[in-house]
Amino acid sequence: MTAKIKRGAIAVAFLAAGALWASQKPLKVDVDLVMVNATVTDSDNRLVMGLKADDFQLFEDKIEQKIRYFSGDVAPASIGIVFDMSRSMEKKLSFARDAAVKFLMTGTPQDEFFLVEFSSRAKVAEGFTTDVNRLRDRLTFTTAQGATALYDAVYLGLSELKHGQYQKKALLLITDGEDNHSRYSRGDIRGVVREANAQIYVIDLGRALVADLANMTGGHSYRASVTDLEDTCEKIALEIKSQYVIGYESTNTNKDGQFRVVRLHVIPPEGMSKVNVRNRGGYYARNSAK
Repeated sequence: MTAKIKRGAIAVAFLAAGALWASQKPLKVDVDLVMVNATVTDSDNRLVMGLKADDFQLFEDKIEQKIRYFSGDVAPASIGIVFDMSRSMEKKLSFARDAAVKFLMTGTPQDEFFLVEFSSRAKVAEGFTTDVNRLRDRLTFTTAQGATALYDAVYLGLSELKHGQYQKKALLLITDGEDNHSRYSRGDIRGVVREANAQIYVIDLGRALVADLANMTGGHSYRASVTDLEDTCEKIALEIKSQYVIGYESTNTNKDGQFRVVRLHVIPPEGMSKVNVRNRGGYYARNSAK
């Protein structure tokens, strides 16, 4: 399949989704439900859509749970773009900027976005907005300079994402380098990522070494070159929109603040021998002492 055909297929998918989004409202669910976003792919890493609740089995600490909420519909999302503008990005900055804009333009009027920029320090360059032109204009004036406070940027992005109105929440991290200037350590940020109810997607233009952070959340890290940046951004955008949202009420009623492991199993559709499912690895139970 040529790049042109692939882009056309993605565009058709987003146009079809737009008809559904027009009637979508922010997801409201029982506050006692544990919510899990899941991405399902086949053996060729193609998205598997059209599954029903009965196709999923959900386990918390190896104990099967009853699914009480399920949605396979395309729905709006709250998304943060975490953009590396450190000195090492200088030769890649214009390509990365174009790719980020492409990602923004694949959204819909209901989606909300914010922008975190980082070099020697991280800052929220634009807060949540549905006006993608504001973020596009902001990206236009980015210049490459300084060191790489990558972990600080991820921490700031996850903090900002908590204010998003939609159940589907994700960060898109575009970077090319290892952290060398953060206040937070790798251990610190792993703890924060483990607790977050959001997927992290990484576009790695160099040797960022953060694939494990993405995997912990049920997201994914993509190694990309400047020539395939836009296609990768479109792929991530479609994946975020195609996630299943699953809710359950835990049979473990202890409010002990402990981490609980969540696993999903998917029964392959007829004619498909195997599917893969990605979701966050678990959550921290609410602590009654807090």
